[in-house]
Amino acid sequence: MNQYLIIILTTYPLLLGAAEHPERLYQERWCKNNHGKTEVVLSDRTRVDCLTDKYAIEFDFGKKWAEAIGQSLGYSIETLKQPGIVLILEKPKDYKYWIKLNTVIDHY
Repeated sequence: MNQYLIIILTTYPLLLGAAEHPERLYQERWCKNNHGKTEVVLSDRTRVDCLTDKYAIEFDFGKKWAEAIGQSLGYSIETLKQPGIVLILEKPKDYKYWIKLNTVIDHY
């Protein structure tokens, strides 16, 4: 199996001044800083959140960790790139989703 790129974004309110931000904000900033393209439309009409030279990356908030796995795998098949997830954790209690995500990845 391909290696998975997993990144955790922790953006607690003290760092950004608000409790929640749109997913797109994280996506655009991260993707630009990593030389990727945002919202790339694939042949099956799905959109990769960020496509880099090596990875097809799904961005999602912590509670959608399981959905992120499926989407990143689907993007990987369509693009022939490695799957990646940027899991956005905005509150300290969201760390439990990071644990769940990595438990599944480690298992498979």
